[in-house]
Amino acid sequence: MTVEQENTAEQMKSVKANWDKAPSGPKKDAALKHYQAAEKAHKANDDAETNKELNAAREKLS
Repeated sequence: MTVEQENTAEQMKSVKANWDKAPSGPKKDAALKHYQAAEKAHKANDDAETNKELNAAREKLS
């Protein structure tokens, strides 16, 4: 695993933890869609797309 992949994995854990703590509602639902897209991109080893989706999920949770 490269450093960038480790960093992406850590970011995914962080976003998931924040999502878990978020109150139910449309922001949480929207963030979940982005997180799921990030998971799919991560499995495809597309770090750029993964990071884009993680950033979008973070934005929805803020």
